[in-house]
Amino acid sequence: MRYYFLGIGGIGMSALARYFHRRGDEVSGYDRTPSPLTEELEREGIAVHYDDRPDLIPPDIDTVVYTPAVPQELGEFQALKERGVTMKKRSQVLGEQTQGKKCIAVAGSHGKTTTTTLIAHLLSKAPCGCTAFLGGIGKNFDSNLWVDEKSEYVVVEADEYDRSFLQLHPYMAVITATDPDHLDIYGTHEHMLEAYAQFANQTNPEGCLFLKDGIFRTLDGEPFVEYGHEHHHEHEEHDHTDVHALKHSNIRNYTARGIDADYYAINVRTYNGNLFFDLRTPDKVFYDLELDGTALFNVENAVAASAVALGCGLDEYQLRNGLKTFAGVRRRFDYRIREKQLVYIDDYAHHPKEIASTLESIRYLYPGKRVVGIFQPHLYSRTRDLADDFARVLGTLDELIMMPIYPAREKPILGVTSSMVLRKVDSMSKYLCTPDQVLDLVPALCPDVVVTLGAGDIDRLVPRLEKVLREQVL
Repeated sequence: MRYYFLGIGGIGMSALARYFHRRGDEVSGYDRTPSPLTEELEREGIAVHYDDRPDLIPPDIDTVVYTPAVPQELGEFQALKERGVTMKKRSQVLGEQTQGKKCIAVAGSHGKTTTTTLIAHLLSKAPCGCTAFLGGIGKNFDSNLWVDEKSEYVVVEADEYDRSFLQLHPYMAVITATDPDHLDIYGTHEHMLEAYAQFANQTNPEGCLFLKDGIFRTLDGEPFVEYGHEHHHEHEEHDHTDVHALKHSNIRNYTARGIDADYYAINVRTYNGNLFFDLRTPDKVFYDLELDGTALFNVENAVAASAVALGCGLDEYQLRNGLKTFAGVRRRFDYRIREKQLVYIDDYAHHPKEIASTLESIRYLYPGKRVVGIFQPHLYSRTRDLADDFARVLGTLDELIMMPIYPAREKPILGVTSSMVLRKVDSMSKYLCTPDQVLDLVPALCPDVVVTLGAGDIDRLVPRLEKVLREQVL
């Protein structure tokens, strides 16, 4: 088969491209700009070009894979459409690769990448094994793809954007969070929750659905859906008339902030920079589980991943060893500098809830330290819809530096800028900077902890900022 990828540099697209290339298919593609990820693809033997030129497309293409982020007015998109080549969205192709397998799908407005990668790591170290399509670069794999051709399990990150996750019919599913996001697609939070409920109901009845405790609630805190789960794991039949009700017969919930769940963490503590916790399950308690140098919020992700792994048959030794050896995900609470006099953490957080969790972890691990944060907003629509929430959480930084909005797939919205958010921040220590200005300003602020935040191209700044901090601060 000959595949052509429009937007091949995307994290989900590149995982599929690598998968097809690895199994011997011919793979090539287009992306708007070079990136470290496209450079890796080229080193692996995948042809990539960066000009919108239909004449550069190989002549004999069987299938085109594209994402909703690719504008349909793109010259190559139009040319391929005119050719009559089979064109499929990335989500459809991913769904096809999970058919006939025991698919473990992780969805959620945040937490899904780390949870997916941790599940993949746990299973990859156990006899059951797995193939995994990840939404980030797992440090243990040094890739967003892991392939075990003998395993019946395939672990995937289930993306809610454009309702992509509805292409999946998982054997096991995890939903980590349902905070409002992608309202440019869904319109309202309630419509977004409807899509999550539909995804949940597509889980195989013979499998299991793992829900973070308390999700599926509307903005006023009232339950959005009902499901037949009672404490102590008693199940009773419900005559659901609400079309949004969860109909799965085997639902388990989890948390790291309470004891009223099937799986929960207790006695969370830190020692020498590592986190320890006890995991209580319906069957037993696992004491003193260890996570190496990670964020506080990853305890909850570890609870979810552990619940799935135990459901796949891992024993205590495999679970304990897998958690301890998990190296994390690039750009997810990713330590770039970890010295006594300076810590620099890079994080993908781009939603107010994610940013709040990241900053909470930093304050927990480094109490009393002066924290300088650099944030690049992602999408005009998200910035507009959540401006007050962004301002509130960013105002907790000791020094805030904001960069211009990264538009991604969107065109500008009148009046929506980083300055708009910055004006709402209740702090005098705030700045609006270009990337080059950031490099000059951050060392002058004499930080104890530096954190870069955002899902756009702020990752291009990270190695440059790390170099400057090592030269001027350390």
